[in-house]
Amino acid sequence: MTMTKQELLNKCEVFLLDMDGTIYLGNEPIGDMKNTLNKLIQNGKRLIYFTNNSSKSHEEYVAKLKKMGFPCEGDCVYSSTDATAVFLNEKFKGKKTYVVGTEKTKEQFKNYGINVVEDGAEVCVLAYDTTITFEKIKKFNEYLAKGAIYVATHPDDVCPTEDVFMPDLGSFIKLFETSSHRLPDYICGKPYSIMAESFKTLYGVDLSKIAMCGDRLHTDIKFAVNAGITSVFVLSGEATLSDLKKYDFTPDIILDSLNDLQELL
Repeated sequence: MTMTKQELLNKCEVFLLDMDGTIYLGNEPIGDMKNTLNKLIQNGKRLIYFTNNSSKSHEEYVAKLKKMGFPCEGDCVYSSTDATAVFLNEKFKGKKTYVVGTEKTKEQFKNYGINVVEDGAEVCVLAYDTTITFEKIKKFNEYLAKGAIYVATHPDDVCPTEDVFMPDLGSFIKLFETSSHRLPDYICGKPYSIMAESFKTLYGVDLSKIAMCGDRLHTDIKFAVNAGITSVFVLSGEATLSDLKKYDFTPDIILDSLNDLQELL
């Protein structure tokens, strides 16, 4: 750890906030997070809710954040769905795309101009589908077996919740690896560079003034390292201090939770 809490606040103007495990668990805020986030804004910080979870639309996230009393004005949510849609438009514009995802997620892809189809897919997108059925699994597997381009929104194995962690997209990636012998051709979410590049394009923020705050070393913190931005590792979600031994990088700062910043705000 190379940075103090005061140095973090002095240096960074934009805080990218992972959600599950960082500001809430399931439907419960982590401690006094409402006041922490409001105080960050009062101190001139810009907050971007920055998540790999591709199961919800922006509107659903904003509704959830507002219900918890979190500040969420303007263009404040950026997800792996956004990063994937930007990537598809750059790399495979107009191609027929089959999406395993919720209806809201499919709608978000359509809003980006993605040619979402049920039949004749040239590209297959695996998003985090909390409404997944065997029929969707079967159809996706068939497209993979026939050689469709395979894109996943993010790699997370589990989704942190209050009790037992739920299987996330990484678990389904392993399922399709077993059934189709395919791994994604592209993964767009944290920690991969696709999400960093699409974010930089959209927001045009000086990287030296950005902090990525998250509870996962292999996604949030590795993303920060890959993107060259400040990394804030919080112990309120999935990873623990002992997990640091598994990686060849070190976060810039480690906090029990973001609420540790309140004393300086």
